Amino acid sequence: MPPNAVKGAPKAPPGGPGSGSRPKKKPATPFAVKPIGAFYVFFIANLLAALYAPIQDCDETFNYWEPTHYLSHHYGLQTWEYSPVYAIRSWLYISLHALVGSFRRLLPFSTKIGEFYFIRYALAFVCALCQMQMFRVINNTLNPRIALFFMMALIFSPGMFHASASFLPSSFAMYTTFLGMSMFMNWRGGLKTAQGMFCFAVGGILGWPFSMALCAPFLLEETVFAFLSDKDAVIDAIMRGLRGVIAGILVLTAEFLVSGFFYRRLVVVPFNIVFYNIFAGPGRGPDIYGTEPWHFYIRNLLLNFNIWFVLAVAALPLFTLQKIFSKAQQASTVTDLRSIIFMSPFYLWLAIFSSQPHKEERFMYPAYPALALNAAMALHIILAAFGQSDPKTLVGKIPGKLKLLIVSMVVIGSVDVGLARMYGIYTAYSAPLKIYEPLESIGSSGDSVCFGKEWYRFPSSYHLPKNMHAKFIKSEFNGLLPGEFSEAMTGFGLWSGAWLEPPGMNDQNIEDLGKYTEIRACNFLVDTYYPDSEPTELEPHYILDTEHWDKVACTPFLDASRTHTLARTIWLPSMPFIPERFQRKWGEHCLLRKKVKT
Repeated sequence: MPPNAVKGAPKAPPGGPGSGSRPKKKPATPFAVKPIGAFYVFFIANLLAALYAPIQDCDETFNYWEPTHYLSHHYGLQTWEYSPVYAIRSWLYISLHALVGSFRRLLPFSTKIGEFYFIRYALAFVCALCQMQMFRVINNTLNPRIALFFMMALIFSPGMFHASASFLPSSFAMYTTFLGMSMFMNWRGGLKTAQGMFCFAVGGILGWPFSMALCAPFLLEETVFAFLSDKDAVIDAIMRGLRGVIAGILVLTAEFLVSGFFYRRLVVVPFNIVFYNIFAGPGRGPDIYGTEPWHFYIRNLLLNFNIWFVLAVAALPLFTLQKIFSKAQQASTVTDLRSIIFMSPFYLWLAIFSSQPHKEERFMYPAYPALALNAAMALHIILAAFGQSDPKTLVGKIPGKLKLLIVSMVVIGSVDVGLARMYGIYTAYSAPLKIYEPLESIGSSGDSVCFGKEWYRFPSSYHLPKNMHAKFIKSEFNGLLPGEFSEAMTGFGLWSGAWLEPPGMNDQNIEDLGKYTEIRACNFLVDTYYPDSEPTELEPHYILDTEHWDKVACTPFLDASRTHTLARTIWLPSMPFIPERFQRKWGEHCLLRKKVKT
């Protein structure tokens, strides 16, 4: 509850924080964790993700790592989204990360791969700060036990293992969702509507515009409470909203100026993103890259959050049942409405994006804070009901030790499944981050490292030392591949590739043959071999072609087509007691060097 001194805020019930007497400090509970302790836990979990999480989405490589590499090293791969004709990517967002990577070059023992991981560590750190802020607000506003469950839902979920240190606008929007929700939830010291709007505006303008929808329930709350109060409250609410809008306009101005500098034209990138995704028309827009059924996110979130997703979905029904059947109705109407508002963003986000034909896992990232909050509140409600000691009730007849055993088994089982999936993902798909180290010793300046069918597994140019360039050779893929930023310097100024119109770009995923190079121009080649796979004319087994290629480095890579669903979902040990049908099947992901004819 906000203090009564806050003008325009709803009045607290007698005896609450809004009363004349000084509020009593809440007694310590077994679940209380200090914010600094929570930060350390979040940061360690995020650091592990930064070190070991594979790059799951080639968009992260081509749309974010490559432009950042271009700003720092003046060459890199360019997608059509960065063509000034389309301009649907923010250069301000890229520039911030390029500055972080460039700072690493000022430190001793600098390498490009060091820059890559330094940026990831910075993302892990920022994410931990944002998580800690929301944890602190939940701890002080709701309940320390809810805050603890919130922390558990985040650190033991594979979804956060992917999202926390990913270089993606949706991850950045997730950071600002942590902050924005914290501002709106925290009424201590006054309503923070403008600050909350600013946080969501930063995430929407620099990151992903659609993430601003998550603040809608909080703005609705502000509006309803204002109109239920007096005239002064309405005026105060309008002023707070105006301050938030002005803050958003300032962010948009910064984005307009920086992206305009790079594109050398007047562009409003957030508008271009929204227009492309919603109004692009037939043959364009996100749907040309594939569509999924409505239940895609349900399956995905069950994989990435297991029991926490079930709890998040059940939060509002459980809260409703608690209000209906609980005998102790001590909470005020305002408190109940606020609880519903806190739960609403996750439902809103899930409904909006489940209705969209084109679906990707990363589209859920901005709602992860809301999912974790819902799950924590739901588990708190369940434990409150489960803790009933009245022998007249069914729950009260269950022995306390049995209750503890049941709850412990469920929570520990969820943690085990989450950890098994994280480790399973790392062991199965981390090969593309491991095979490039030998290039430092055996490669020459300006060598070409080529990719055929494995083009989408290329991690980034940060992994190619000595000014080596990534090139593409023809495979069975017939869509549009990235081109290269122009490296023209004389007469064009710095970063001319950002504003010079690249050839062969289009927004319809139409193949451009100019993106390919001949295999004879390749010094190195990256390929994957699966034992039962069939070669084709465009995708031969290069790894088996020992006449023309030498293996430099090979790492096991999961053969998903031959591996059982359970073994793909979580890590299973390669032990004799595991039935053969559940054993993981492997291929190998290799860096090859062309043999020199003598």
